[in-house]
Amino acid sequence: MFGNVPREVPQKIALVLVPRFSFLPFTGLIESFRLANRLSGQELYNRVLVSSDGGPVTASNGITLDVAGDLSLAEACGTVVICGGLDVHLHQDKSLQAWLRKVDRRGADVGAICTGSYILARAGLLEGFRCTIHWENLAGFCEEFPDIEVTTELFEIDRNRFTCSGGTAVIDMMLNVIARQHGYELAASVADQFMHERIRDHHDRQRISLPARLGVRHPKLLSVISLMEQNLEEPLTRSELAREADLSTRQLERLFRKYLNRSPARYYLELRLNKARLLLLQTNMSVIDVALACGFVSASHFSKCYRDFFGRTPRKERGLPLQADEDQSRVAE
Repeated sequence: MFGNVPREVPQKIALVLVPRFSFLPFTGLIESFRLANRLSGQELYNRVLVSSDGGPVTASNGITLDVAGDLSLAEACGTVVICGGLDVHLHQDKSLQAWLRKVDRRGADVGAICTGSYILARAGLLEGFRCTIHWENLAGFCEEFPDIEVTTELFEIDRNRFTCSGGTAVIDMMLNVIARQHGYELAASVADQFMHERIRDHHDRQRISLPARLGVRHPKLLSVISLMEQNLEEPLTRSELAREADLSTRQLERLFRKYLNRSPARYYLELRLNKARLLLLQTNMSVIDVALACGFVSASHFSKCYRDFFGRTPRKERGLPLQADEDQSRVAE
């Protein structure tokens, strides 16, 4: 199982870079290996960078990295990590998927960081396993893979599968692995080098808390916003929200006006539209399916609300030509 005490050192780990991979989690992984090796005084982790075709890969920040070679160089590695990033829902590398299935059959630990979970899912390697993904990609992933058990944890280690939500959570995952494999003292020393003052457990939340995000600490207002975030596909009415928070509808309106300078209905609409934007950018769902997933009853109403808020239609968001339903909503304005 990934994270168990290794049978031999150094552990051979292949990092598979895919186009537009996220640089921060990739760097967190590389630096965790480097510091563990330096502070232990021995080579505990030996990593190799590869790509599907052996060519250089450009990260989402525009930096291009050379790799050691193609996937054949990773055949001898006991651990394979897919390094995901932006637009991974467009990544359809059948040869990589087939190769991943082959190394899995060989008994390798197979995992992913950031949005690499998409690639593992498409290869059929997450069926029957828990996984996680960056919070921004969670809705799109659940829509595309409804039968896969996905969580909001920082990272998940389930037998010989491991997934990580990305960002600095990669450091926490590796610190937990280093502690399991080589002792807490070494993991703490690596954390000190990172100036990472606390090793987070996988149950720690991905996002900062709601009060910190909003700059608001009113408990009833926060409970209503939490309810809204949990009910985007089938929005609750204003009366239902007020009743759940033990407020009158007038009190609810006043709270939103005072702390957020908008009505509850407006705030709720913005939540749904922001979710819709993520689905449009991260999935191949049709506009009507995105509309329904975000609580809109028609594509035309959704398109009008979307254009009013973002200044462009849902199809323009994807760089697609205008369609009839949007033409109709424009005429009706």
